[in-house]
Amino acid sequence: MPQKVITDDLDALLNIFPPHILQPLRRQEDSRELLEVILDLGRPPEARFPQREMILDPKEVSEQDIEYVASRIGSFGDDNRAGIERTLHRISAIRNRQGNIVGLTCRVGRAVFGTIKVIEDLIQSGKSVLLLGRPGIGKTTMLREVARVLADDFSKRVIIVDTSNEIAGDGDIPHPAIGHARRMQVTTPTRQHAVMIEAVENHMPEVIVIDEIGTELEALAARTIAERGVQLVGTAHGNTLENLMMNPTLSDLIGGIQSVTLGDEEAKRRGTQKSILERMSSPTFDIIVEIQDRDKVAIHPDVGEAVDATLRGQPPATEIRWLDEAGEVKIEKAAPATTAKKTVSSKQPTEGNNRHKLYLFGVNRGRFEQMTKEMGLAVDVTDNLSAAELFITSKHHYRRKPQKVREAEAISLPIYVLRSNTPTQIRHFLSTIYSLGGTVDGTDRVDSFKVALKEAQEAINLVMNGQEEVELSPQSSYLRRLQHLIAERNELASQSSGQDPRRRVKIYKE
Repeated sequence: MPQKVITDDLDALLNIFPPHILQPLRRQEDSRELLEVILDLGRPPEARFPQREMILDPKEVSEQDIEYVASRIGSFGDDNRAGIERTLHRISAIRNRQGNIVGLTCRVGRAVFGTIKVIEDLIQSGKSVLLLGRPGIGKTTMLREVARVLADDFSKRVIIVDTSNEIAGDGDIPHPAIGHARRMQVTTPTRQHAVMIEAVENHMPEVIVIDEIGTELEALAARTIAERGVQLVGTAHGNTLENLMMNPTLSDLIGGIQSVTLGDEEAKRRGTQKSILERMSSPTFDIIVEIQDRDKVAIHPDVGEAVDATLRGQPPATEIRWLDEAGEVKIEKAAPATTAKKTVSSKQPTEGNNRHKLYLFGVNRGRFEQMTKEMGLAVDVTDNLSAAELFITSKHHYRRKPQKVREAEAISLPIYVLRSNTPTQIRHFLSTIYSLGGTVDGTDRVDSFKVALKEAQEAINLVMNGQEEVELSPQSSYLRRLQHLIAERNELASQSSGQDPRRRVKIYKE
């Protein structure tokens, strides 16, 4: 295979190190393959290569060593990253509680020319392309090459929105690897979305290149840019299309996912349940490229169709591309392996299973149902308060004590209060009360929630009918809290005793 042209200006990085670290590095036969140098206060300096790691000096790194390096590089930003002017090298700091630097990761930055041959036709099509892949696979390197090719070979007006100077290097003059593309620096990562919009409004680009779209505001800015007819080429957190679909923060990039309730006839016609997931709108990106290896990618040429097929449980049409030994692009039409999907589906409860019924108030139902489906939980969201086993609401709504909350309390329905109506809090709640996998005292853990509530209610009936006290089975801290709540609402006393994992609740009359 023809060799790609690689430029790294390695000497610029090596020269920031004190002599006792620099000299061992220069003596390495494979020094040109260096990945990074690690300097941690009180530990020996370490070098990392693709196939090995080595201690550079038995002497521990001192504060003077760290100061030596810090004084020879650019200023650290809010993200604790710095660079070396006109290079792609990145130095990241670890700080103590006082804000002093106690560790440095000095990573070699390389511009690799020829990385986008396998997707060059997609890039020049004018469609918006999103690159996905695991950390270190080469997303940013490919993005840098995209900017250069579009600006130089196709004479496009390209602007790079460069957070942490990852794409075009440190300093005010961008690295030559981006060609004639222009670069807008981002002062702090929290302003990335604002600079994305500013680039479009002020500089009339034909193409915007953006690395690591990771927040809801950045996803919204990307949609705004695409709607103005500007081509977007970017990267996002996640390895595959399905990762994005399961990420509520970034799912808007592929059209967003919403829960839809079908009528009886429509559900019957489709052969589905009444509550299904559907794409909300047109995707921001037309094409998704999953980088599987340095010269191998999986491509979803129509993101909308791929999302729709996945939601219907069908494997989306996928193109696998790679470079052969002669450097020629090979293309194979294929569907991705569905093993992982079947694993998730196998957890999905059948219609006859005993499902848990939850009542949501002030909680995003579509987001909640997407989480339960992703985690394979047997949960029904009900609109009937009297049929519910647990009332879920947010702290904001619970504090106001609206009528529905008062009704739940009046019928002694256990209430779970989320700190906020966010995917993280919903996932934490589901993980807390549904510990998936295995058994506890012979009981499936997915049923432990229902068992715990039922046992508490039966104990209350026994105590109210004359029994002095009833000791319940061991439970997690959250389920014990629910059992205490049920006892309190029935005007009975309760206390926990024992050590985890055998800690349990006892219910009795005062």
